Amino acid sequence: MKKILIIGAGRSSSSLINYLLNKSEEENLVIKVADVSKELAEEKIQNHKNGIAVSLDIFNIDERKKIVQEADIVISMLPARLHLEVAKDCLEFEKNLVTASYISDEMKALNEEVTSKDLIFMNEIGLDPGIDHMSAMQVIDKIRDEGGKMLLFESFTGGLVAPESDTNLWNYKFTWNPRNVVLAGQGGAAKFIQEGKYKYIPYHKLFRRTEILNIDGHGKFEGYANRDSLKYREVYGLEDILTLYRGTIRKVGFSRAWNCFVQLGMTDDTYIMEGSEDMSYRDFTNSFLSYNPHDSVELKLRSYLKIWQDDNMWDKFVELDLFNPNKKVGLKEATPAQILEKILTDSWKLAPEDKDMIVMLHKFGYELNGENHQIESSMVVKGDDQIYTAMAKTVGLPVAIAALKILKGEIKTPGVQLPITKEVYTPILKELEEYGIIFNEKEVPYLSYNPEIE
Repeated sequence: MKKILIIGAGRSSSSLINYLLNKSEEENLVIKVADVSKELAEEKIQNHKNGIAVSLDIFNIDERKKIVQEADIVISMLPARLHLEVAKDCLEFEKNLVTASYISDEMKALNEEVTSKDLIFMNEIGLDPGIDHMSAMQVIDKIRDEGGKMLLFESFTGGLVAPESDTNLWNYKFTWNPRNVVLAGQGGAAKFIQEGKYKYIPYHKLFRRTEILNIDGHGKFEGYANRDSLKYREVYGLEDILTLYRGTIRKVGFSRAWNCFVQLGMTDDTYIMEGSEDMSYRDFTNSFLSYNPHDSVELKLRSYLKIWQDDNMWDKFVELDLFNPNKKVGLKEATPAQILEKILTDSWKLAPEDKDMIVMLHKFGYELNGENHQIESSMVVKGDDQIYTAMAKTVGLPVAIAALKILKGEIKTPGVQLPITKEVYTPILKELEEYGIIFNEKEVPYLSYNPEIE
C-alpha cells in the first residue's frame, strides 16, 4: 500500500484527510497523520482502518526524518516557516512534497536539486494561493489560445460568514486565524497597476480605497487591495498587462469601520501596553484618545473619528463592548493588536452551528480581433459545519487531489512549482467541481480605466 504522510492536523486539514481516507480503499492507500497532538490526529482519522495517527515533534530531527523516510509522498500542513526542514528531509530521502503555502525564497533555492532528482515539490495549492492560481490561469490560457491579448486582471478572495450565520453589525466573523485579520495590510504599501500607471496605497489609507463588487445571487461586496499585486505579472506571464490588482473581499461597510481601528492605532503590533492584563476594554479604548476631564470616552471617540449621532457605524463599536469598564483584557504584556484580537474574538467567534463562506471573483479584460472584451468568473462555497468548513474544503481538497495525482504519476513535471500549468490545473479544477467548488463565468462590458484622466 502507498503511504501518504500528512504533517499537521489543524483546521485546514479536515477535508484533506477525509478525502484521502475516502479514496484509500480504491487507491490502496495508508494515510498517516502526524501532529504534536496525537489526540487531534486521531480525531481527524475517525478510527478509519486505513488511517494512522501518530505524535510528532517537528523539531525532533531523528523522529521527523524517520517518518518522512517511511512515506511515499509528504503533505506539509505546518505553518509556512516550518516547511523548509521537511522539504530538506524530502530531498534527502527523495520524496515528493505538497504544501498550501507561498513558495519562499529558501524553497525556491531547492529547485535545481529537486529537478535533478526528478521530484515534485508542489506549493501554493490551497485556496489563496491555490484555487486562485488555477482558476485564473485556466481563463488566461484560454484567452491566449484564442489569440487574445490580456489587458486587465483583477482578483479578489474573502473568507466570510455565510448569510444564515451573519448575526452581527459588522457582517463578519473569524473563519480563520484572527491574528492575520488584525494585521492585514501591514508591512508596506499596497502596490498595483492601472492602465499602465503604478499605484500605491499606504497602510493608513488602505481601508478607505475600496472597490464595490457585485456577485450574481449573492449581492454586493467590497474589496481592498492586497499588499503586492505586481509579483503576479511574472507568475502569470502578464508582464505587459495594463491593469493588475488583487484584493481581499469583505461585506460592504466593513472596511470603513475597520479603518477606525487603524487610525486609532489599535492594530499596531510593535509595542507592549503597560498594565494590559488588568486593563478594561474601556481603558484600552481610552488609551488612544486625548485627556479631557469633561468628556466621556464615547464622546472623545466620536469627536476624534468624526462619527456623527446619526451614523450607524457607531453601533458597530458599541456592539464590540469597547466601552465596557468591567470586561478585562487579561493578557500580560500585550500589544494593541493582541488586545484588539481578544476583544474581537469575544464578538466574532463562530458559534457551533455557524457556517463560513468563501467568495472569489476574477475579472479578465482582453483584446481580440480589435475589440475589447471582459469575463467575470466567480465562486461561492459554503461550509458544512465547524469541522468541514468552506475554508477547510477550499484549502484541503486541492492539496489532497494534487498529492494523489502526483503519487499516481498523473502530474509528472519535476521541480519546485505552483499550479499554473494545464497539466496541473485542468484535472484538479475538474475534480473540485464534484465537491461544489465551481466557477461561474459571464461576459460583461469591458471595464476601462481612462488613461487620459489617470
